[in-house]
Amino acid sequence: MFNKDRFIQDCLSAISGGHEAISELVAEAVSDSAGVMAELGEPQHAGLTPLFRSPDLTVISFVWAPCMSLMPHNHQMFSVVGIYTGREDNVFWKRTGTTIEAVGAKSLGAGDVATLDRDVIHSVLNPIGKMTCAIHVYGGDFFAPPVPRSEWDHETLIEAPWNVEHAKSLFREAEARFRAGLG
Repeated sequence: MFNKDRFIQDCLSAISGGHEAISELVAEAVSDSAGVMAELGEPQHAGLTPLFRSPDLTVISFVWAPCMSLMPHNHQMFSVVGIYTGREDNVFWKRTGTTIEAVGAKSLGAGDVATLDRDVIHSVLNPIGKMTCAIHVYGGDFFAPPVPRSEWDHETLIEAPWNVEHAKSLFREAEARFRAGLG
């Protein structure tokens, strides 16, 4: 059965093994979707909830609102994403002069894991009509990376500094749009 505190301790022990070691732990965790849901709880709101944060490791519970899209962004550290309910579609991008262009995509469902290298640029979409829940593990401090992060405008694909408060507001706005549509 998934245990949040044990998972965090296992990640701390495995961080020296890099994203390969973390990927194994995340895969094991999300193979027990019901156990993760029982431990972390049914999602009440879209957002990102830090479960652990240090200079070397961040573990976050992500809840994507139905039909939510998050602009292209980078992390400046490796990331391992494990979905335990719902679906997450990722579009991968590469720099081209002053903008970016799409170069690939990957869809993740419950039990799937993706590893993103430190220089990956991706955007995320929850394409379904229910909340999608994921565990994200980062090889550093997601909220204060040593190298500044970037985000790209959805429409113009112009780069700007990453703003975590802007990202959090997008989660709130997506949930509000969904809930307004239910009424």
